[in-house]
Amino acid sequence: MKRILNVKNIFNAALIILFLVLLFVPSAKAMLLEGLMKAGFFSPDTSVALAGRQPVNDLSGIKFKDINGKIVDLGDLKGKIIFLNFWATWCPPCLAEMPAVNKLYEKFGNDNEVVFILADADGDLVKSQKFMNRKKFSLPVYAVAGEVPEVLFQGSLPTTVVFDKQGRIAYHEAGAANYGSEKFITFINRLKTTN
Repeated sequence: MKRILNVKNIFNAALIILFLVLLFVPSAKAMLLEGLMKAGFFSPDTSVALAGRQPVNDLSGIKFKDINGKIVDLGDLKGKIIFLNFWATWCPPCLAEMPAVNKLYEKFGNDNEVVFILADADGDLVKSQKFMNRKKFSLPVYAVAGEVPEVLFQGSLPTTVVFDKQGRIAYHEAGAANYGSEKFITFINRLKTTN
């Protein structure tokens, strides 16, 4: 019995249990990713974003619907910076970046020049809104209400797209990132002052 309960075996068992928890418990995986974000990993790369803005032919017709049924058409938002995030409640990287996205929203949510659209990929807007309420996030959740071009979203979650005031893609990232960082806040402020 002494041979089985040695320090090495206990340590190995703990590592296996930790691995299984991270593999099968989405919230545990999200907590790990969120911790890594806070430690400086998953920093959004905005260094080439402003220089390489991609035009989208026309944002008109790319529509989203909020929980009350109000439709938002991206084409109507010209002159504003749009932060568009595709996410799902079952997606650990999405859950990991949500506190940082909420921090960014707290900074710019009342700014008339910046619009936030968190597009629910669950297909269950009520469930997504309940998640936001439970986490005490004030982020606006929308359902996709029309065709979304592949240049914006190819199915990877999370995907974040930021449009400048001219409707050009100023930032596009598939994967989790720390959008509450000072670096990204500075990026949004730069977009507010450039054409």
